[in-house]
Amino acid sequence: MSRARSPAEPLHFTERGSGPPLLLIHGLMVTGEMFEPVLEHFAARHRVIVPDLRGHGRSRRLPPPYTPARLAADLSQLLDHLGIDAAAVLGYSQGGAIAQQLVLDVPHRCNRLVLACTFAFNMATRRERLEGHLLPPALRILGMRRMARLIVAPAAPRLGKDRADWLAAIMARQDRTLMISAWQETMAFDSRPRLAEIACPTLVIAASDDRAVPIHHAKMLHDGIADSQLVVIDDADHALIWTHTDEFERVTDAFLDA
Repeated sequence: MSRARSPAEPLHFTERGSGPPLLLIHGLMVTGEMFEPVLEHFAARHRVIVPDLRGHGRSRRLPPPYTPARLAADLSQLLDHLGIDAAAVLGYSQGGAIAQQLVLDVPHRCNRLVLACTFAFNMATRRERLEGHLLPPALRILGMRRMARLIVAPAAPRLGKDRADWLAAIMARQDRTLMISAWQETMAFDSRPRLAEIACPTLVIAASDDRAVPIHHAKMLHDGIADSQLVVIDDADHALIWTHTDEFERVTDAFLDA
């Protein structure tokens, strides 16, 4: 394992394994550490690159903007630094929005795309718009530690205490002001008009019981991206990468190895 910074943009990343490159893109309010449960598995067959996005974790000192376009440009520059022309790209939650932006902006960078528990437009319903506007003031009042506990609480029974505490701790370490800014950029993301431009093989993974990113988002992606595959993991929620790890690895392996 190695940790480094790109000289062009000091983006922190972890690299492990060898083989075809696989770029893992984390979600909002977490870091690349979220992939710890699957890292060794994927590194057995791939050269796995796991960055901390601008404003998150060890890349938090990078200045705004935290727009999907800026975050995708960071990732493209990181691939340049590593001498990688194209990689399989897996984005989880908000990381899936960044993955879409990357493949739309620089299509040659992505040879296979995995979109897990993610969206093309996260403000599609009245409930989502309400929650989207309430999160920034709630975060200002509660702070990262208490907000982390609230976010993790619904999944805690499936996660177990140790895993729930681990996830909440990752969130609690993020900077409140930066997370508010990143969230506001996420609210503005809308790839719906451009989904038909995504031409690389694409797998959409959804959780049947996901309340954070309900399954209608996965169906929107599947309908909009030609020839994409949709896999729904039953009895799972937004935390499926940690609660249904084996199944997540299995469906991703089958797609990447096809």
